[in-house]
Amino acid sequence: MKMDQEWVSPQTLHIDTPLEMVSGSVLPQYDLVYETYGQLNDTASNALLICHALSGNHHVAGYYEGDKNPGWWHAYIGPGKPIDTDHFFVVCSNNLGGCHGSTGPASINPRTGQVYGPDFPIVTCKDWVHSQNQLRQHLNIDRWAAVIGGSMGGMQVLQWAIDYPDQLQHAIVIAAAPKLSAQNIAFNEVARRAIMTDPDFHNGRFIEANTTPKKGLALARMLGHLTYLSDDMMGTKFGRELREGKLSYSFDVEFQVESYLRYQGEKFATKQNFDANTYLLMTKALDYFDPAAEFDNNLSHALAKATAQFLVISFTSDWRFAPERSREIVKALLDNDAEVSYAEVNSQHGHDAFLLPNDHYEGIFRAYMKRILADTCAEGASS
Repeated sequence: MKMDQEWVSPQTLHIDTPLEMVSGSVLPQYDLVYETYGQLNDTASNALLICHALSGNHHVAGYYEGDKNPGWWHAYIGPGKPIDTDHFFVVCSNNLGGCHGSTGPASINPRTGQVYGPDFPIVTCKDWVHSQNQLRQHLNIDRWAAVIGGSMGGMQVLQWAIDYPDQLQHAIVIAAAPKLSAQNIAFNEVARRAIMTDPDFHNGRFIEANTTPKKGLALARMLGHLTYLSDDMMGTKFGRELREGKLSYSFDVEFQVESYLRYQGEKFATKQNFDANTYLLMTKALDYFDPAAEFDNNLSHALAKATAQFLVISFTSDWRFAPERSREIVKALLDNDAEVSYAEVNSQHGHDAFLLPNDHYEGIFRAYMKRILADTCAEGASS
């Protein structure tokens, strides 16, 4: 599929099998919205799963008809790109609890006939992986050639390797961590409080009240952006540049960085129309992620059953998921004699670096994808 020339469109999988969730809740039925790129080969050995980050979704590459903006990882997925759709069949789904088509807080609760709102159950990485496994079975894929994800997506990759070790051959974990630090949990809590204290939140029932907690959601997004960019990047991009060229000695927007953050927050809350309850759910799922907790807080024990070959990538200026957090994952894998490659990429772009063009990053990625392709061809030849 020539994604720079052709449109892509989402598909929906309806699942009637109840999902027993980590929280103890049961989702009786649910929809997963997903997109695919490229063609599945005869042996179904060339399938890749992409797991998205907090504000991401299933639209990972290509264009929607009439839309000028491509998918969020379009720079890395497509013909001739590191994830080459001339060779691979790429799948990406919108996580449960999301607000881009998969069942979430804005969906209708079949038991009540009303939107779930705050009644939607708390979701975890485990729940996402279990639902994604249903999608794998629906697509008749015995094993993913690789599961790939950055940030929260990288956490899902780790969960895949732990829960379904036989269903993935390679695992690519980018700009992730084995669990959140106290500081990261604190950032998430401040973001949630910004949303929940907005007068238009209505205890999560803002849809019924025909309102949207735009101010709280915008503040949450502004805080998020502060953590995604490095200090060097903000200094290079904005410095102390004034918006109007002179000080006004008021509380209006004066510095360019203030203008940027307000624009990003407003865009997220209005143009992107991200659901506030979804934002709460996604940040809670991040907080709860800690696979080692089930294994006496020993990450090496948690990863003992993982059989995938790993590529772990971190970025030097990423202070939210710093390189030392990736090295924790690498050490735990090496404790189990796993086959793992690690790269620490020099970048000034902070946590957002995994989404942006970078020659070193792209070179590493491309080389590893060629390795996966070689394994895929070998597996196809032996089938």
